[in-house]
Amino acid sequence: MKVVGLVSGGKDSCFNMMKCVADGHEIVCLANLYPSNRGADEIDSYMYQSVAYKGVELYSQACGLPLYRREIRGRPVNISAHYEPTDDDEVEDLYALIRDVKVQHPDVEGISVGAIMSTYQRGRVENVCDRLGMKPLCYLWKADQESLLDEMIEASVHAIIVKVAALGLNEKHIGKTLLEMRDYLHEVNMKYGVNICGEGGEYETYVLDCPLFKKRIVIDECERVLHSADRYAPVVYLSFKKLHLEEKS
Repeated sequence: MKVVGLVSGGKDSCFNMMKCVADGHEIVCLANLYPSNRGADEIDSYMYQSVAYKGVELYSQACGLPLYRREIRGRPVNISAHYEPTDDDEVEDLYALIRDVKVQHPDVEGISVGAIMSTYQRGRVENVCDRLGMKPLCYLWKADQESLLDEMIEASVHAIIVKVAALGLNEKHIGKTLLEMRDYLHEVNMKYGVNICGEGGEYETYVLDCPLFKKRIVIDECERVLHSADRYAPVVYLSFKKLHLEEKS
């Protein structure tokens, strides 16, 4: 099946694409939604990771695939358990993006989606797929998070933490790799119930390299931004200023 990879820049969307390829599917293009306000890296979306969106534009060259992008113009209007198309809802931005992809790639039949636990997100992606006659491919769905994180690390998904928003996580963890964070994530999971894979936005990641990439991404300049100064669970994210691609040896 020909598939469009819905990417946020994070580990889950990249690893799900790897699972698609391993299962015999072909990723023919990438799709991404980004904040309409170019000055806002974090928009607190119910659906999309916005932190690190500036780095997603390099994914086209890194993967050697066309990338289709659309601004997030909507907001979470319809937050009921069962989603129905709603004017000005952020889900309609996803519908418009994938509809445009279908125009350019009419043979695309599936969407690679990195959802793990969120029925809110998966249900809305399924709604979009149903309306466009497509199939959602969610290989990570309901996976054991401890095993999943280890599988990502072992599969050479080189991702760094670009946002923290949970008890036990703070500024010093920004920029660390999954491997560097593995044991500590287990620790805060045991102490505070933090999701090992960062479900619910407790932490977010950006993939610098993985087996799907023909070139790796290098960060030249970035800054840490304090989004919310909560005493126990500050929200801090990494804002990219300059990145480049380099050949893989």
